[in-house]
Amino acid sequence: MTTSVLVMGGSHFLGRTVAVEALRRGWSVTVFNRGKTGRNPDGVHAIQGDRTNQKDLVRLAGIGPWDAVIDTSGMSANVVDLATQALSEAARRYVYVSTVSVYAGWPLLPLTEDLPTLAEAEPASQMPGDVVVSYGVDKAAAEKAAQTNLGRALTILRPGVILGPEEYVGRLPWWLRRVERGGRVLAPGNSDQTIAPVDSRDVAVFACDRAQVGREAEIFNLTAPKNHATMESLLKTCIDVTGSDANLEWVEADFLLHHGAKQWTELPLWRTYPGTWSVSGVRAQDAGFVCRPLSETVADTWSWVVSGEDAVDSERAAHIGLAREKEAALLAAWDAR
Repeated sequence: MTTSVLVMGGSHFLGRTVAVEALRRGWSVTVFNRGKTGRNPDGVHAIQGDRTNQKDLVRLAGIGPWDAVIDTSGMSANVVDLATQALSEAARRYVYVSTVSVYAGWPLLPLTEDLPTLAEAEPASQMPGDVVVSYGVDKAAAEKAAQTNLGRALTILRPGVILGPEEYVGRLPWWLRRVERGGRVLAPGNSDQTIAPVDSRDVAVFACDRAQVGREAEIFNLTAPKNHATMESLLKTCIDVTGSDANLEWVEADFLLHHGAKQWTELPLWRTYPGTWSVSGVRAQDAGFVCRPLSETVADTWSWVVSGEDAVDSERAAHIGLAREKEAALLAAWDAR
């Protein structure tokens, strides 16, 4: 019997990647979105509607049932509460994609799935002002709503940073474009700083796997294995795939912070807080989550960028990346230190 799945979203980045993976498996795939962003994959049954509208959700539930729902677009607690109430009887399993930002200790402390979220505890003491705690609070509340409405039928996935083709935030596309431009490239912090982003296609595989085999309520962090990659391996791969003559200039973290460089946004994927890349993904890895080499993610993202389909979210991308003038000023100050 063919597996049937409903993807909440399904028209861009992770949602679209999940739908494509489900189609690859020969599943019957329904996507539910407003039809205003991205594009639905060929072969899906597309239902247009607004997930913030209860009438649309009731109509959607009446179209089911499905073997599973995979929710990649539940960005706030009230939205997830509405969807999980409406669809609680429409599927055997509900896979909700959350975030590591739900943890009370992120990004300051090493974390596992057993530690409290912001729905259960206050943020860690001395939380830096540049950490958007409100985002984690809302996603933690969304998880609680889903747990209340779905009970044992719920799988929660908590990815860290997700990269890959169609990444609309613009983190990896910015680094690729900057390296392609060549010349002296400001590389932040220590070259051997480990990083643990995951590829959207690997998240999609695991989400579909859990849609089939999940039996009890379950929670998984989705982060790359220890020593999966470093900032240096990321940037050198960017040089390789773009064919650039870029020269990396590694600038100390304290110097950058003192001179006003913004971690995470102006210099994507670089953050000095010790827990940023210290979220354990062992539970998911033991359950079959496999991360492809970051070099493959970089190469495939570059192929997507140069294909002309590069379409980052302009509002988000406006906050990503270091302006040329500021990079030049920082390098000049670094030389003159």
